[in-house]
Amino acid sequence: MTNANANAIRVSNLTKKFGDFTAVDRVSFQVHEGEIFGFLGPNGSGKTTTIRMMLGLLPPTSGEVEVLGVDMNQHPERIRSRVGYMSQRFTLYNDLSVMQNLCFYGRAYGLPEPRLSERIAYALEMSGLVGRERARTKDLSGGWRQRLALGAAIIHQPELIFLDEPTAGVDPVSRRAFWDLLYHLIAQGVTVFVTTHYMDEAEHCHRLAFIQHGDLIASGTPAELKEQVLPGILLELAPEDPSGVMRVLAAWRQKNGLPSIEITLYGALIHIYVPEESGWSLKRLEHEVQKVCDRGRIDAGPMSVIDPSLEDVFIASMRQPD
Repeated sequence: MTNANANAIRVSNLTKKFGDFTAVDRVSFQVHEGEIFGFLGPNGSGKTTTIRMMLGLLPPTSGEVEVLGVDMNQHPERIRSRVGYMSQRFTLYNDLSVMQNLCFYGRAYGLPEPRLSERIAYALEMSGLVGRERARTKDLSGGWRQRLALGAAIIHQPELIFLDEPTAGVDPVSRRAFWDLLYHLIAQGVTVFVTTHYMDEAEHCHRLAFIQHGDLIASGTPAELKEQVLPGILLELAPEDPSGVMRVLAAWRQKNGLPSIEITLYGALIHIYVPEESGWSLKRLEHEVQKVCDRGRIDAGPMSVIDPSLEDVFIASMRQPD
């Protein structure tokens, strides 16, 4: 059983510098036992560097990291057998079979017989690879290889697993199946720390943190982040000519000096966000949008107020001044 009030990870004022460059700057957060914690940020934001420090693979310049109750500045070797790690690049041996890879990693973790056989059987069952034991890893599809990599990462039954963009380049169906496996692990009391670029995956995390340029800029549950980052009105338009509507709305925004109003194209839809402190009402916003489009002789299309998605929140967070 996990303790919902206990922390699997505690990071306090964590900093990493490479010469004059600060990759991670005084980052602090906690990961509770038995949850999926998402760590989001653009490329180069400091995600992987933070993971490497939490794993004891990279010494911090300053700050504290505690993983599973172990001070990583003092005794990083004590958590090696208690955690699993799956990197964003596929790291198993392509010329080995599924069974050979699992055997190799199980023995590398020091699993004795018959424990090794038990854990291999579990990994095969959990990942759906039963019947594919003799298949060479390089012959598996991307989705199946990611399942195998997860099986290897949990072969020694870790309490905590770190997943660094585990589904990058994998099709949506395989990504969903992979996340089903993560929830299976959570049900068994495993804690998951995951980085991802997919906002639909982030929605499935219990809590999240956003990092940019090495700074932690927001954290909380998906619902809390939506309320923290985007309090106000989010109006969605569905015009027949999205680019034309974007053009007239952008010109209106610039002409009237309305930098706080954000207008964003989402595929064939347009999102207009007005912050709470602006004082705009929904009625005024809808009236202005309709008037601007009528003046530009273009159809605004149906309008509806929507709740912000995590993609809206993430983009808004990245746009905020440092």
